Amino acid sequence: MSSFTPSLDRLIEQFAKLPSVGKKSAQRLAFHILDLSNEEAKDFADAILSAKKSITRCKICQNISEGEICPVCQNQNRDMRTICVVENPRDVGAIERISEYRGVFHVLYGVISPLDGKTPDMLTISPLVSRVRDLTRENNPSEIEVILATNPSVEGDATAMYLSRLLEPFGIKITR
Repeated sequence: MSSFTPSLDRLIEQFAKLPSVGKKSAQRLAFHILDLSNEEAKDFADAILSAKKSITRCKICQNISEGEICPVCQNQNRDMRTICVVENPRDVGAIERISEYRGVFHVLYGVISPLDGKTPDMLTISPLVSRVRDLTRENNPSEIEVILATNPSVEGDATAMYLSRLLEPFGIKITR
């Protein structure tokens, strides 16, 4: 039985659905929203709706984008023959903040994890293979490198090994 109003309970439930947000944190967030002015609350809600409406996946690298092609893939100064494969868009942001990497990315949206029901067909592996195939048609395979930058976990290592075996026939350089 709830000790709040139905509207507040619903707001708390929605916050509790977010990753790493427990019941108490959800309550704190909900009460914070109640403390906002109507204009601030509207701006917050509009930001969520706007992000949901305008953010999509880059058709090349699968990273988040507000256009058909993300800014990284549009940048002609990037080395298109070096692809860093990462688990999620947050990893792209972390690598970009270092400002040292000059290649492009490919976002998998997860790792292979049979225990969690995550199979290879649920990841963006097929677009990666197509991308590498196209690159090898246009370039010498020895000039192409795929960096497997999945997390050093059992699932990340398994995914990297799976990708390595899948990409090996192309004769490209594969690094971990």
